[in-house]
Amino acid sequence: MSDPQTARRTVLAAGAAALAGGTLAACGGDGGGDGGNTSGAQSSTAATLSTSAPTSAPAETGAAGGKAIAKSADVPMGGGKILKDEKLVVTQPTAGSFRCFTAVCTHQGCLVNKVENGTIDCPCHGSKFEVADGAVAKGPATRPLAEKKISVAPDGTISLA
Repeated sequence: MSDPQTARRTVLAAGAAALAGGTLAACGGDGGGDGGNTSGAQSSTAATLSTSAPTSAPAETGAAGGKAIAKSADVPMGGGKILKDEKLVVTQPTAGSFRCFTAVCTHQGCLVNKVENGTIDCPCHGSKFEVADGAVAKGPATRPLAEKKISVAPDGTISLA
């Protein structure tokens, strides 16, 4: 049987390590960000962040055999949907045309947090990327978001290819 003081310290140390890891992962850069403050009203094409609870069930697979990541009905035309856990953003620049990019900003690694007015926006330093091709619309980022191959099944399931 272990000493209660030792067990308590072990639990506290593990909790502190988990908290520190989550905090560092959320920072994703030099800490010089604006904390995600934005001004103005949200547009109707604003993305929603999705999170999913851990599960022991196998991941869904789409028609092409890749992992199902979204439904086309959940991606607004002219906007997009941010998949926070997957670190992806799916956009629909024009009706029926879907694209997928990494949600990690190429400037300093922050996660983008919204899609509106035709751009994918990073809260840390204000970089914006085009929904159509991931190209830089506004710096300080100088490189586009990396595109991911996807497929869209007849039922509207969007899967990584």
